[in-house]
Amino acid sequence: MKMTKREYQIMSKKASPPSPVLLNCTNAFLVGGFICGLGQVITSLAVQNGMPLKDARMLCCILLIAASILLTALDIYDAIAKHAGAGTLVPITGFANAVSSPAIEFKSEGFILGVGAKMFTIAGPVIVYGVSASVVYGLIYWITTLF
Repeated sequence: MKMTKREYQIMSKKASPPSPVLLNCTNAFLVGGFICGLGQVITSLAVQNGMPLKDARMLCCILLIAASILLTALDIYDAIAKHAGAGTLVPITGFANAVSSPAIEFKSEGFILGVGAKMFTIAGPVIVYGVSASVVYGLIYWITTLF
């Protein structure tokens, strides 16, 4: 069956349901805001109870990462992400989910070939890109400061 690009676009548009963009953006905003607000509450409570700000921020990171991993292990994080979309990609919780999800999924293959080998299948390229980009940026910055 031969078809032109235009015919394919028309057929594709008919087969694809419209995306509720406003609803998706609202859900992402609310869930992402909730996660960030929860982090602020944790930090504020820790500071109010006498913890130094630096330590309170570290506690917040640890608790958000632990909660993300726990929700991933209980298969709740994916259900939240299904409705919240990009809102669950708030960096610290999204990254914890991206690392823990494959590790949990492949734990039956053992700690070395399962958890260890599969842990960074999703997050690995992000780490490699981030490190590579920072090296390139650092070299450019270093060269420009020489002259």
